[in-house]
Amino acid sequence: MVEAINLKKGMIFEQNGKLIKVLEANHHKPGKGNTVMQMKLNDVRSGAITQTTMRPSEKVELAMVDKKKAQYLYGEGEIEIFMDMETYEQYELSQDQLTEEKLYLMPNMEVQLDFCKGELIGIELPTTVQMKVVETEPTIKGATAASGGKPATMETGLVVTVPDFIEVDDELVINTTTGEYKSRA
Repeated sequence: MVEAINLKKGMIFEQNGKLIKVLEANHHKPGKGNTVMQMKLNDVRSGAITQTTMRPSEKVELAMVDKKKAQYLYGEGEIEIFMDMETYEQYELSQDQLTEEKLYLMPNMEVQLDFCKGELIGIELPTTVQMKVVETEPTIKGATAASGGKPATMETGLVVTVPDFIEVDDELVINTTTGEYKSRA
């Protein structure tokens, strides 16, 4: 059992027979009343995303998750294909099961497959990924890294705020937990 205040993005717990993945967990102290945890949760099996609040002391049962090293192969319509790196067995996940992760998937990328009681329930991405910029505003002469930044669309469709000196075709390192630009590759 773990208290709601200790839940972090990516954790999976069981509630009412459902497997729930934490997409966001924020500590919120309203002007009046008790502190609450504002949560964005994903039902792993159905793909439904809900917003809810929990008391920080409320306890949930963490799911026992087994992990396997795998490689992302390709997407085929609404299905993404992964291969176990030891047995070469292939696994499929629907895009509904891959909420935000699908924006970071690159061919041949190594990921962790998450299994609960023998059922494939999702993936874990590496902390950072390298992606190419396919669209952004033109570079502003004299721009520095300290300025506000501009939006850039990556090759997977992910939109990231980048410094003004970044150009189309630049390879960037993106943090998968925050979705933020880290550096040039």
